[in-house]
Order: sequence, then structure tokens, then C-alpha cells
Amino acid sequence: MGGLTAALLIWALLLPKGGSGEAWPIHTACKDSSLEVLYQSCDPLQDFGFSIDQCSKDLKPNLSIRLGLILRENIKELFLDIALLTKGSSILNFSYPICEGDHPKFSFCGRSKGEQLYYVGPVNNPGLLVPEPPPHPLVLFVTIQSSSW
Repeated sequence: MGGLTAALLIWALLLPKGGSGEAWPIHTACKDSSLEVLYQSCDPLQDFGFSIDQCSKDLKPNLSIRLGLILRENIKELFLDIALLTKGSSILNFSYPICEGDHPKFSFCGRSKGEQLYYVGPVNNPGLLVPEPPPHPLVLFVTIQSSSW
């Protein structure tokens, strides 16, 4: 009976969420009085953990981040999309390919299902500038989506 319980638990943990049509929740990566960074996984199979150590509208050339997930599918392609919003209106959109087929940019590109991915450290700011904010807070919305073939 214990084997059946363990098998059901493993099945429940690995069950793809995408079939229900529900989106992953929106998480907060960092927040201060002038900037809030939110993120959401657009991948129907997995969510991820992400945080930014210093939350400031004055972006530095190197940002210190934390990223962690257990892969539920192979990483063949991975894309980062960033939108800067104020009062519900988009004022900046940015898209960046992190992993592209035969052109891996990071050591985790090409990792396989079941592997753990955990990164703590600096990343280069790809040239994002946060405009001078209006009197209300800005929201930075980050999405990461993978595809496997």
C-alpha cells in the first residue's frame, strides 16, 4: 500500500498544470516605494522561484538575482519577456532569448527534465532603463517561457 501512495504522490507532483487552463500565480520578486517587480511563469508545466536582491529604479550594470526550479521538461529554448507598467499601461516592452537551440548563452541551456536549476549571483543588465516614475508606483512584469522539442 505504501508503494501505491508514493506513486500517487509522485504522479500528483509531476502532473502537468496546463490541462486545467489555469495560469501560474503572479509572484513578487522585490518591492520598494517606487518599484515593484512581479513575475509569472507562462510555461504550462512549471513555475519557478525568482528574486532580485536590490529593488531600485536605478538599475545597476550588474543585478544580483536568485533563480530556482526543478525542470519538468527539457530546456531547448528559453525566452525572457519584460514589460514595465504604470497605472495599467505598458511603457516599455523587452524580449530576450536566453537559450536558443544551438546557441546556448548560459550553462543551464540544454538541461534535462528532473534536473534542479539554482542560480545565485550577478547578471548583466541588458540595457534596461527605468524611466523617471510618475507619482504612482511602476510595476515591472517579468515572464519566462520555455519550449522543448
